Amino acid sequence: MKPSMDSIVKNPKTFLHTLCYLILIGYNFGVTAQSANLSDENRSRLQQLIDSPDRSESLRNRNQYRHPLETLDFFEVTPELTIVEIWPGGQGGWYRSILEPYITGNGTYIPVRADDNESPFVNVVANQSADRVLVFRAHGFMIYDFPAQEYFHSIYAMLKFGGIFGIVDHRGVESIAQDPTGKNGYVNQSHVLMLAKNAGFELLNQSEINANPLDLKNYPNGVYSLPPTLRGSRFNRTARSSLQAIGESDRMTLKFIKK
Repeated sequence: MKPSMDSIVKNPKTFLHTLCYLILIGYNFGVTAQSANLSDENRSRLQQLIDSPDRSESLRNRNQYRHPLETLDFFEVTPELTIVEIWPGGQGGWYRSILEPYITGNGTYIPVRADDNESPFVNVVANQSADRVLVFRAHGFMIYDFPAQEYFHSIYAMLKFGGIFGIVDHRGVESIAQDPTGKNGYVNQSHVLMLAKNAGFELLNQSEINANPLDLKNYPNGVYSLPPTLRGSRFNRTARSSLQAIGESDRMTLKFIKK
């Protein structure tokens, strides 16, 4: 039997659980209601790669948090394009394991790291040669080594006019000033918007595909307290269970265009 409204309001615990449930309904609706940009053929091919046993079980287990089909659809990633992924990890990189086989044989997939001894992305990708530049949870490039603005200018230079820069990252709390050291792993959305605008980008769209309203962003080890890292809760089963129930971080999903 469903609880009455009176019992919900009078019982704080019931109220909290109900509120979380309603939030999640809205969140999940936002994911499923995302309009499709890709053809049915390309969406089917991506889904096959996302679910492929060629990807490790640990990678596939994170599909529920990272929404790869919806995210790549949102960024309009078609296989004939030249796709640059910034800091994708090795061959087992999470998005790389989907993107590389999706693009290979049709377009061009280019994994890029910045050289610590040079300006960001120098002589790696030719100017105005990329159709898409994608950044997934690689916020370090906004903070470490070189001034963050240089990285955004480099991304702008490598994109063709009309090309799209897509970024997904751990979303910080706007009431807290951006930490220049990035210690807690969160990045304020306003900070990313500022850097992109200064580089010449125009915000084309934004999505809540990768939002998580259960992420309170107040953990001892910052975003690294949450899955998949779960830092600091190895010997505390109760804390670890609570963190696992939250899931992965709340993330911004922003799509910019070079005009």
